[in-house]
Amino acid sequence: MASYLSRRHILTSLVALPAATLALSACSDSGNANSTAAAATTDPVTTGATAPNPQGTVDMEALLEPGTLEDKVMGEADAPVTIVEYASMTCGHCGNFHNNTLPAIKEKYIDTGKARLIMREFPFDPRAEAGAMLARCADDNYFAMSDVLFKQQNSWVPVDNAREALLKIARLGGFTQESFEACLTDQALLDEIRAVRARGQNDFGVEATPTFFINGNKYSGALSVDEMSAIIDSML
Repeated sequence: MASYLSRRHILTSLVALPAATLALSACSDSGNANSTAAAATTDPVTTGATAPNPQGTVDMEALLEPGTLEDKVMGEADAPVTIVEYASMTCGHCGNFHNNTLPAIKEKYIDTGKARLIMREFPFDPRAEAGAMLARCADDNYFAMSDVLFKQQNSWVPVDNAREALLKIARLGGFTQESFEACLTDQALLDEIRAVRARGQNDFGVEATPTFFINGNKYSGALSVDEMSAIIDSML
């Protein structure tokens, strides 16, 4: 299991934690970081019109029950396809999905009312927790802040002083140094984000990021545009 730090250590950990270890452990909860990274570097192959097989199923009604934090939703509530994504802000494969796959899926399915996306936090390390907290503190700009953090992963995930790097990003999103520090020392928010992760792991078997539940079918890994399109099309 990943070890967690109390709020009094979140800010200092953004400077003190060895940055090199984060890139290896970000996308899995495995104790063997090197084997995890090796497995994760192979993205799913684009399969054209063939939908990949799900890796299991969950009860959709249970999955959509309210948790400790209000779900952040992109798309219409009555969309026939619901995608629930568990993601970690420091996971490179989550960044790949949000940077390269989601824009096309949003245009083709979410903006047209065919699908909606619910994003839930599954942080593996204090830096991922900090990113999730900043996105939550951005309120109505949750997805905008998430997108910036994913796009700029290389500027804050592998660096020695992630605190300063995150502050620069946060200021572009309207944070002051005071609101930045207030956000990252909000113990209630940190506990709630950890509860989202715990529920995903304990109730729905999430072990790695990104993990998607698409109308209850489970898929782990950064799905390509063609793969996710094929899955969604099969449900319309």
